[in-house]
Amino acid sequence: MADTNDIQAFIQPYHIPEASDELNASLKTMAEGFAVTDGMIRKIITEFHRSMKQGLAGDDQNELPMIPTFVNRRPTGRETGSFLALDLGGTNLRVCQVTLNGDTTYELVQQKFTITLEAKASRLWDFVAECVGVFLEEHDLKPDPGRRTIPCGFTFSFPIFQTGIASGNLSMWNKGFTVPNSVGRDVVNLTQSAFQRHHVPVEVVAVVNDTVGTLMTSGYSYPDTQMGIIFGTGTNAAYWEDLKNVGKWEGDKGGEMVINLEWGAFDNATTVLPFTMHDNKLNRKSSNHGLQVYEKMISGLFLGEVVRNALLYLVDQRLLFGGRSSEILNKSYTFDTAYMSEIVADSSPDLKVVQTVLESTLDLPPTTLIDRKAVQNVCNMIGTRGVRLSAAAMAAVLLSRPELLTSSVSVGIDGSMYQFYPNFERDLYDVS
Repeated sequence: MADTNDIQAFIQPYHIPEASDELNASLKTMAEGFAVTDGMIRKIITEFHRSMKQGLAGDDQNELPMIPTFVNRRPTGRETGSFLALDLGGTNLRVCQVTLNGDTTYELVQQKFTITLEAKASRLWDFVAECVGVFLEEHDLKPDPGRRTIPCGFTFSFPIFQTGIASGNLSMWNKGFTVPNSVGRDVVNLTQSAFQRHHVPVEVVAVVNDTVGTLMTSGYSYPDTQMGIIFGTGTNAAYWEDLKNVGKWEGDKGGEMVINLEWGAFDNATTVLPFTMHDNKLNRKSSNHGLQVYEKMISGLFLGEVVRNALLYLVDQRLLFGGRSSEILNKSYTFDTAYMSEIVADSSPDLKVVQTVLESTLDLPPTTLIDRKAVQNVCNMIGTRGVRLSAAAMAAVLLSRPELLTSSVSVGIDGSMYQFYPNFERDLYDVS
């Protein structure tokens, strides 16, 4: 990409010479809306710092939550032992046995369970208990002699208000979860009750956000790790903060503590984010309307839906697919973000992969090469915006502690967008 200070750098790549003037004009307008110039990134970083400072000073629903996690000791890489761990994400539950070798290396035995729609809607806690029971049985794990339970760490990737190292009340659901009678309650108690109902001999002794888990895992192998980030179904970050800067922390102000940003809630008022009509349509129809606006612009659960909205906008103008759609494309959340990855990665002359996604997967009528180029351009616009917004947030958090940047720092990153979206890692660091 050319000079990213200039908005033309975000428009010119999407011009299709053989397309109609009307389609190119619409693509140009769309590209302008999704553009994130360097100047915009600087404004986002400034607003991030302001909101971080306000969130550290006290709780304010209009600012970043900046939640103290009670984790106040950096790993050294010399810790040893074998532990049970749960990792509840937006798509999967991982049950793991982790063995720390004491030399910055570790061994991992894990089993992944896809979270069912039923679990997301109603019976999540019982689902967790059942999966843990299966893991214990298959790996013949029992409490140590003299103990009634196996101690377990729980990585929980939803917003909680932490009240202790092993307690935290669920603030809200996101990532499409709607389990009733959970918000405002202690997630450890809910999990522990399910273990008891299913006779699973496990005791949760620590609960952390998934970003904290990523930060600490990276910190075991790379002790200079300053930040943990998830770019996946949802997005969030955690980082080490000097406790002298955490005004709302009422305990000892000496040392550091990991702060859970819950940065998906950044700029819900959209004062600096490039919020388009396609984002507004998604936001208006979502179960948490007006919340997690930043997350809806960059995370895997939502990017495909933004693309779907943009494509239907072109269809409604009769500029794409001859004005025709399909029953599949007309339904919300049917354009999976995985399709974006396939489409963006297609470099064949006639865009055969794009054609397969559109005609075979989405059941659209036969498409032209111009249709396919336009779809690839829309996916690229929205994907590029997502990566640049991701980089802006990462840079903002690292720059918030300039005293640590005099030497190298590491960042632990996990999640499906980071792992599978084409060139996400490369572009993330190029922008940063």
